[in-house]
Parts: sequence; C-alpha cells; structure tokens
Amino acid sequence: MARGADVAFAGPARERVRAAREVVERAVAGGRTMYGVTTGFGALADTRIAPEQTSALQRGIVTSHATAVGRPLSREEARAMLLLRAHVLALGHSGVRAEVIELMVEMLNRDVVPAVPEQGSLGASGDLAPLAGLALPLIGLGRLLTSGGATEAAADGLDRAGLHPLELQAKEGLALVNGTQGMLAIGTLALVRAEGLARAADVVAAMTIEASLGTDAPFDERLQRLRPHPGQAASATNLRALLDGSPIRESHRASPHLVQDAYSLRCAPQVHGATRDTCRHVREVLSIEANSVSDNPIVLVEDDDVRSGGNFHGMPVAVAMDALALSLVSLASISDRRLYRLLDPKTSNGLPPFLVPESGLNSGFMLIQYTAASVVSECKSLAHPASVDSIPSSAGQEDHVSMGMTSARHAREIVTNAETVLALEALAAAQALDLRAPLEPGPATLAAVHAVRRRVPFVGHDREFGPDIEAAVELVHDGTLVAAVEAVTGPLV
Repeated sequence: MARGADVAFAGPARERVRAAREVVERAVAGGRTMYGVTTGFGALADTRIAPEQTSALQRGIVTSHATAVGRPLSREEARAMLLLRAHVLALGHSGVRAEVIELMVEMLNRDVVPAVPEQGSLGASGDLAPLAGLALPLIGLGRLLTSGGATEAAADGLDRAGLHPLELQAKEGLALVNGTQGMLAIGTLALVRAEGLARAADVVAAMTIEASLGTDAPFDERLQRLRPHPGQAASATNLRALLDGSPIRESHRASPHLVQDAYSLRCAPQVHGATRDTCRHVREVLSIEANSVSDNPIVLVEDDDVRSGGNFHGMPVAVAMDALALSLVSLASISDRRLYRLLDPKTSNGLPPFLVPESGLNSGFMLIQYTAASVVSECKSLAHPASVDSIPSSAGQEDHVSMGMTSARHAREIVTNAETVLALEALAAAQALDLRAPLEPGPATLAAVHAVRRRVPFVGHDREFGPDIEAAVELVHDGTLVAAVEAVTGPLV
C-alpha cells in the first residue's frame, strides 16, 4: 500500500459489518457460550467470563498478546498490514462494530502507522503478537512510526491527527489479533519485488551473455516451445528481445569454437523461469488469502451462528513463502556464477582479469564477486523452510503452527539479497561491455549500460566501490534498469 493512498469503508461493507455485529450482540444477550467472548483464550477456553467483564477481556487480549520483539516492520509493511486487517473485518464475518474499521481507515488516510515489531508470531492462531502490536494504537497504547523513522507514543500521534482511541466491546479485541495479515503483508510486498526482480534478472543476464561473447541460439523459440513452462517461455522471449541487433553478438556468430555456452548463460530461461512460475503460484495463494476470512470464531450471518474454526492457520501462506524464498536463491546463485565468469579471461573469452586495465596493480572487480558469493551463501541459510518447523504452545491447545511470518520475513530478506547480487552482476556486465569497444552492444543492452553509467562511471583503476554498489542496487530495486531497457524493447514479460 503506497503512502497517501485513500481508503474507503463503503456502503455494502458497512451493511455486512452491521449484520455480523447484530449476531454477536444477540449471542451475548442470550448468554450463549462463545469462544473469546464469554470464555478465555487458547488453553483458557474453558474458563467462563462474566458479561460485565467483556470489555476488560477484549482490552486484555490486545495488551497481553502484544509481545512481539525485534525491529519494527517498515512503514509500507505496517500500512499494508493495517489495510489487510481492516479489509478482513469489513468482509462481515468478524462481528466488530463499524467504529473499529472506521478508525483503522482513518489511520491509513491520515498516515498514522503503528510500530509493529516483526518477531514473535507462530503463524497460528495467525500472527497474534504482531497483530496485537498493530491493534494497540486503536486503544491508545503502543507506539507509532514517525516520518523520520523513529517512534512515538500512540496517544500523542492519535491526538495530533484528531483521532480518538476505542473502548473495545465483545469479540473486538479477539477479531483484531486473530489472522494472517502479518505474513500476508510482508509476503505480498516481497512478491511484488520478486516479480520485478525476475525481469531485471533477464536484463542483467543478457548483458553478461553479450559481454561473454555468448550466443542467443539456445533461446530460439522453436526450442522453447518443446518445453512450454510459462516462466521459461517468458524469460526466453525477453532474452531474444534484449539481445536483438547486437553487433557484439554478430561479431562471433560464425566462430568455429564458440558453440555451446556454460549453463549459467545457456540455461538462464530455465532458472529464471522457475522463479517466475513460483511467483505466479505465490500470487494466486496470496490473492486468495487477502480476500479470505482468517478470523476465529467466525460469524455466519445467514445462520445467526458463531462457529470456531481454523482459518487463522497460516500454512498456505507459509508454504508459498518458503517456495518463493527457495526460487529466489537460484536467481541469485546463477547471477553470481555469471559474474564469476566475467572476471576470468579463460571463461570471459578474453576480457582482462577482473575487468580492469593493469590488473595486478588493480584488483578491479575481484571483491565485488566475493561480496556476491557471501550474499548468495546467506540466502541459502535463510532458505531453510520455516514451515517445516512447529513448536507447541498454549498448554498444548495450539499444538501445530505454521511459522508463516518467519517464512515471509526470510523471503523478504532473500529478495533484498538477490537484488544486491544482480546489481553487482550489472556493474560487472556494464564494465565488460565497455571493454568490448569498439564493438557496441545491442540497443537494449546499450540502454542498460547507459542507465548504469548515469550513476556509476567506468572503472579505470581501483577506487572505493561502496557508492557504486549502492547506486547499482537502487537501479535494480526501484526499477530504473528495467525501465531504461523497456524504452527500447517495449514492456518485458
């Protein structure tokens, strides 16, 4: 969710919420046993709560469950989490008053963003501890993120925005903390970055293939049709467009010895395509989850009933995020292998060692690849699937959990690392293409080189690489590199 976007709580949603609230109020008035409303929580579900203690019970679940630790979620992640939770409540199966959703919507519209520590969720009953941290400001507690990156007391920020905290009523505290919106917010934003990164990977791979005197023959559409994985086909289509019209490629097309490239060049569509196909699956899972009711208990308006279930269990999201993480490791790993090949004259087809004149006196890009290797190795450690772990909690009542928020956080970190590795390859590939002068790259890859050179000059001798790396990472992260190429090729797929 972009900062400043307007959110509305519209008529049909209001009617759904009103109808569900009436079911809860009738159940309370009738003295029905209802989990989390007239009983305690988790292993305390058998403890009866008196009607006059309803408000204290709902406030207590928010305060007692807000035990998350660690660094706060980013502003974008916290806003996405708030939006997604408001959306679930507005689906009309949670039984909250309209006032709860109205406050959440106004917080979004006035950019009042809860500070939500990112560690502490088991992923069932949803993201309890982080969601409780998200909910604290609604009752005037907890902290908010400031525009400068610090935090402030929620009461102060609400007052300045002209908003007033709530006194929670029956079921509302439980409805605020029970769901998968922590893992979903982090995962959705990570997925969007991963989808952009897949296009960037094709751009950078094309630069390296060209600079290495590689061939575009393996990307022939006739070959690709014989193994019609959608992601592979898309990546091969991009590579054909990116390498089209290249004088460097034409200079060695009739070579008797440049027949078959190494896997990291030749198999780029297969590896990049696997990431793309995983992204497509993850998008489907997250789209379903974003429009699902992950509360408990759930209000069934048509039957005037409130039923306990397990929709809060985050396993569908957890498995999808683990898959995304795994697929991104391959994207980073093959990028590092291409980068490595550029640095050795035996594999680069004659480029100077470490891509720098007077190598020996200059170390050139030697340590660029060290960094890439280190970051890829870290990705492999982060890719251990969190969803295979489960630790029982709540006196055994919650005896199997998803660890979905851990899966999402790891996927997010691997996206960040993969962006870095591809940025490092882009730096090296631009240097290598410049070293092929007077031959020029094709129009698309030349646009990529120009995008790099607008921020990073050619490396003629050793210098501090930190600013160059930061600039290159930003080119990949913000989409500038892909946009520069698409101005030549049209939209990549």
